[in-house]
Amino acid sequence: MAPIKVKRVYELPEDADGYRVLVDRVWPRGVSRERADVEEWLKTVAPSTELRRWFAHDPSRWDEFCRRYHAELDRGPPGLAELGRRARRSRVTLIYSARDEERNQAVALRAYLERRPGP
Repeated sequence: MAPIKVKRVYELPEDADGYRVLVDRVWPRGVSRERADVEEWLKTVAPSTELRRWFAHDPSRWDEFCRRYHAELDRGPPGLAELGRRARRSRVTLIYSARDEERNQAVALRAYLERRPGP
């Protein structure tokens, strides 16, 4: 598996990004689709609205957020299996809009995908 990259939607796209997937449930404010330059918007793998609101980007809730989010992912939302297969075949960059570059759903999703054995 190639390392999965994570990148804020506000950063410029690069050829090295490979397949760019937006993993936010809500489209990023102030960003056009052209500017985002994503191949896919996979909101089905984003944290549920309830979990997102509970987390509220509170660093003290990060570990519990990851546990709950990974439990949501264990239920196999549409698109997750294909995303995992794609990441095993080629470079994938998970695109997100949160300000916190260390504690966000793309970082948690990357950890989930990297520890899951694939077909």
